[in-house]
Amino acid sequence: MVDKFVGTWKMTTSENFDEYMKALGVGFATRQVGNRTKPNLVLCVDDQGLICMKSQSTFKTTEIKFKLNESFEEITADDRKTTSVVTLDNGKLVQKQTWDGKESTIEREVTDGKLVAKCIMGDVVAVRTYVKEA
Repeated sequence: MVDKFVGTWKMTTSENFDEYMKALGVGFATRQVGNRTKPNLVLCVDDQGLICMKSQSTFKTTEIKFKLNESFEEITADDRKTTSVVTLDNGKLVQKQTWDGKESTIEREVTDGKLVAKCIMGDVVAVRTYVKEA
């Protein structure tokens, strides 16, 4: 089910990410770093079906471990404390983050050998594209 997502993905493009971070309420200095960073996304699944998603960059590495359809606590790269849940919806990994009465969604799908992540906050959408390294 999530096998097509497993591997190491290197970011190639990032569109509208500054606007997305602004919508999240991320401060100027953190946005500057976030806009310059091109993280690798590493995704793996263990024997018990626990999914591990790690975002690695020179600036910061974050890691979440979760089971599909089960909510978990997440500390995001910009230090928000969210309650998150990841579902598999029409072949997309859909991550919903909620905090302080707000909600953001990250939809990840593999198309034409690329992993495309749509980051959605209200009517702001950022698109980050990754290519598989391993």
